[in-house]
Amino acid sequence: MPKTVTLIRSATLSDVAEYAYAATAPADARLIFLAGACPLNPDGSTAAVGDYAGQARAAFDTMRTALADAGAAVDDVISTRVLVASTRQSDLVAAWEAVRDRFGDHDPPSTLFGVTVLGYDDQLVEIEAVAAVRDPS
Repeated sequence: MPKTVTLIRSATLSDVAEYAYAATAPADARLIFLAGACPLNPDGSTAAVGDYAGQARAAFDTMRTALADAGAAVDDVISTRVLVASTRQSDLVAAWEAVRDRFGDHDPPSTLFGVTVLGYDDQLVEIEAVAAVRDPS
């Protein structure tokens, strides 16, 4: 089955960004809007306390599970927002690099935010995502 999500790169914008600048999905695709994926352990405690990259990997794993439960996979992600509770650019970069590495060759458009605080004790990272799939007929 052909991929539903088409990533669009720009020949006129900087190639420094480590993601596609845009993405599309066909009109007949089912869109999946994920809640923010948090770095939580099965018991509800926060994973990788104090570790931006570790929390980004844990949040990505949460996102991957939510995608699977909705009938999608990582390659179906059309865009993300990565929220990082820090004012330090190096912390944002550490979280972003962990997310980017988990996506591998699929590099959907993303926005990286520094935020004041997130919802769980010791939480440093959260990932929002939108995916698009075609259901088998």
